[in-house]
Amino acid sequence: MATDQFGLADGDYIPDPEQDTALLVDAFFGHIAAALREHALPENLLAAMRARHEELETANAHMIVDEPARYNLRITLALVAAYESLLPRLGREVAISTARAALLEPLGDAVHASTRAMLDAAPDPFTAMVAISKSREKYAFGEGFTFRRPADDDQRYRVDVHRCFYHDVLVANSAPELTPAMCAFDGNWIEAIDPDKDGFRFERATTIGLGGTHCPFHFTRTGAREADAG
Repeated sequence: MATDQFGLADGDYIPDPEQDTALLVDAFFGHIAAALREHALPENLLAAMRARHEELETANAHMIVDEPARYNLRITLALVAAYESLLPRLGREVAISTARAALLEPLGDAVHASTRAMLDAAPDPFTAMVAISKSREKYAFGEGFTFRRPADDDQRYRVDVHRCFYHDVLVANSAPELTPAMCAFDGNWIEAIDPDKDGFRFERATTIGLGGTHCPFHFTRTGAREADAG
């Protein structure tokens, strides 16, 4: 049975960016520590990365437009700090893949399981997922992102991201090539959606990080749910 480590199935879910960010950043650097051993790199690089992370936060503090941005900045700059150190030692492609894995893998199963548990518990998975999306847009993303909603009714929720704070931070720190890693993190919850079981599908054809003009997050009902059939 899927477990809901992040409390997504609770009524009126509101994310806790401070707690979630601390968990994610610690898990990220823990994974990086293992990668240093795997590549036979000096273990003291980890302390240097963490020190650089703090330096970057101070240098980029002017980008904090609201409280969610404070935490999103911290997450994004953790990737930059690790990447800067790994790049001259491992090369571009391996450095990117190592930073990407450190972001995606440590909490990937937990995010997938929490999303699946929420969908399984919801009387209407579509409505529940839309509610979580809206809550995260307000409390976890905030003013650093620009959202436009071409459709928001009982059948469709289409929210398009026309400004991505993650991408802005990475561009400002000369590391836009890391943006797709931030995009890929969403795969942990996207892959938990089962259209036949949940009665809706999710589509994201492209992202800003992959060269698109915006990031479309589109939720659409597909009809009767498997559990309601018969």
